[in-house]
Amino acid sequence: MNSGGVVQLQLWQFSLIYLLLIIVIAIMKKSGVEKTRLLVVASVKMTVQLVIAGLVLSYIFQNPNPVFVVVYLAVMIGFAVHRVLSANPGLNRRFQAIIAASIALSGVFVLAYFVCAVVGENIFNPQYTIPLAGMLIGNTMTGISLGIKTFRESLQGQKARVEALLCFGASPKAILQPLAKQALETALLPTLNSMVGMGIVSLPGMMTGQILSGTMPTTAILYQIAVMIAICTVVTAASFGSLFLGLRTLYDPKNQIL
Repeated sequence: MNSGGVVQLQLWQFSLIYLLLIIVIAIMKKSGVEKTRLLVVASVKMTVQLVIAGLVLSYIFQNPNPVFVVVYLAVMIGFAVHRVLSANPGLNRRFQAIIAASIALSGVFVLAYFVCAVVGENIFNPQYTIPLAGMLIGNTMTGISLGIKTFRESLQGQKARVEALLCFGASPKAILQPLAKQALETALLPTLNSMVGMGIVSLPGMMTGQILSGTMPTTAILYQIAVMIAICTVVTAASFGSLFLGLRTLYDPKNQIL
């Protein structure tokens, strides 16, 4: 055991964690869930991606440079936008641009505020900026994907009602906004549920990692509270921008839904 901090795992110790996947596969087989291949592929991709990320971050931390931080953030945001758009094909170009701008602008603003104002570090300090950006952008990606999916499913499911309201003279904005509101609530639900149960039901990953590395629990708690509020803010702002600005691309100046 390393008395100075977290226990350093040997490769053979780390490999033992993969044995737990046998339990997952066994349950899938017993339940008739045909997702074994997806589980294996996801596990391999996760491992490869995290190993590559670890090597890249190690280099960036050892050779701090603002260019590296900006490039890493750009790649992170680009990947998040790609994942959201891939999960919601068929959106018009303006809607896609609004989603991308919402993720980028809200993420960068809250990240800069957190690092510079709350932590008091330089925005180009990779030790703080990159891990925090990962948590903020990752949760934003999940929230927006869920919100846009809900909005589109609601719109499709109420197609007859929407057409009827249009015939009665209702404006597209008045018709679409309630659907966007419902989708925004759905997008926020995972984050709000995490906040409600945090500290009693679960100890979040960031806090657990800090405690394992030797950080005092009180310090880890303060960071975790700050991070969750930042995540809630980014998810809310980005989802709101994507939905309420995006819905305006679905109708023309003549109030006809495209």
